[in-house]
Amino acid sequence: MPNLRQQLETPSVPSLPVPPITYSALFQSQNNGVLRTFFIKLVNAVSSLLGPRGGKYLNNPYGAFQDSTDQSASNTTTAYPITFNTTDFSNGVTLSNSSRLNVLDTGIYNIQFSIQFKNTTNDGQDVDIWFRKNGTNIANSNSRFFLPARKSTGDPSHLIAAMNFFVNLQASDYIELVWCTTDIGVSIEQYGTATNPTRPTTPSAIVTVSFVSNLSV
Repeated sequence: MPNLRQQLETPSVPSLPVPPITYSALFQSQNNGVLRTFFIKLVNAVSSLLGPRGGKYLNNPYGAFQDSTDQSASNTTTAYPITFNTTDFSNGVTLSNSSRLNVLDTGIYNIQFSIQFKNTTNDGQDVDIWFRKNGTNIANSNSRFFLPARKSTGDPSHLIAAMNFFVNLQASDYIELVWCTTDIGVSIEQYGTATNPTRPTTPSAIVTVSFVSNLSV
């Protein structure tokens, strides 16, 4: 079983003895031994980090969240935050107010979403999804998706809306996904387990937040 919390050992700063007034071969040998041990540990740590699998030692912020409820629009002129009710993974990224994805560290983040839409109308419909930072729309962040008309009465059409977006965030900023639709017959839908063949549940919404770099522009 792999150790998921394995970390590199940080070498302690060597405690060097006070040198004698006159030259001492014994002191020099002991002093060199202390330094040699420190540098061996330091080189091993750096080599492990920069090696082909060194990424396993990095502890970057991340978060993954999903929702298990249906989400609908009451009208076509209102923007609705997409909500989540389950935290799958959280390390420096947290969920609040059901829709706010909060970050604890400043940096550039990659935000990816997957939204399960359903259209029960007889016509094709558009859905827009965009990003808000601290309650304000982010410029050039909108995407438009087209849902075909329903296949028949009681048999709606479906579409997965998915994309990713890089955003520059400061510590304590939050991000929201927001949507609107051209008809209230379009909804964000979750589905339970299914059989023949056995299939897992379908969350209505999934979002992941991954730290990319602290070199924000």
